[in-house]
Amino acid sequence: MEKRYYPFSSYLKKTFNKKVYKITLDGGFSCPNRDGTISFGGCIFCDETGSYSRCNNVKNSVQMQIKKSIEKLTKQFKAEAFMAYFQSYSNTYAPVDYLKQIYDSVFLDDKIVSISIGTRPDCVDNEKLDLISTYKYPWIEYGLQSANNKTLKLINRGHDFECFRRAVIETKKRNIKVCAHIILGFPNESKKDMLETAKKLSELEIDGIKIHMLTVLADSPLAKMYKENSFYLLNMEQYVQIVCDILEILPKTTTIQRIAGTGFSETTLEPKWVNRRFEILNLIDKIMIQRNSYQGQNYTNKKIS
Repeated sequence: MEKRYYPFSSYLKKTFNKKVYKITLDGGFSCPNRDGTISFGGCIFCDETGSYSRCNNVKNSVQMQIKKSIEKLTKQFKAEAFMAYFQSYSNTYAPVDYLKQIYDSVFLDDKIVSISIGTRPDCVDNEKLDLISTYKYPWIEYGLQSANNKTLKLINRGHDFECFRRAVIETKKRNIKVCAHIILGFPNESKKDMLETAKKLSELEIDGIKIHMLTVLADSPLAKMYKENSFYLLNMEQYVQIVCDILEILPKTTTIQRIAGTGFSETTLEPKWVNRRFEILNLIDKIMIQRNSYQGQNYTNKKIS
């Protein structure tokens, strides 16, 4: 069924004229919000894996991770093209010379057609962005989580929205595409607050977005807070309705890279429904059909310069 939003897979197929598979990588990076540079403990929703996909073993070099993934995906799906995705922790949190060495190492095969680097907006500077701009079809994924500065303080994020805004503007100046990560369902936020985050991202004409539901992971600071004083978490229907509202606000050109999680049930305390990925995706399709709505129909074209 044709989607009423712009899936990232469609963007990749259009750009490269073939299906592109994403290879998740661990480059052995850390995070300034975990090592004491900003604070200890990290963001309250993050467990010790730092958003690690658990797909790779950090003991393997990046080249070995790439090689094994290409072999597996080629055998399983006859894959012909790949995007190298540095996922775990903050993948620009190192000197530029070291970053160049790590990033260069992914292009061991002509089948690597693009690179995507997950990081924080306070972990980039002009020199790092200049380096990233030299690679093929580069993306940077910035964790924002919320445009509400009170929320960013509550979750121990360590930066404000203005920091994110500056990073996005400088990144886009270099023709690097930007994907933003946001989380719905923080205990202090109303639906209006969540939609305001989407409006601010639409003003920045963000190139991609990943939308997550607030999830209480075992061994995270959030788990301790939840056990001591449980707070309300959105149910699936509420989450999906807000996702549809957000899709209507975003530009038609914004690629939708994630709207349903692929988490690990053994580490998820609440809500349990977040791992029912296909059910969530089907419900989003159903509601947008019921509304007769499409991505971008409420986009206001109000740019931030």
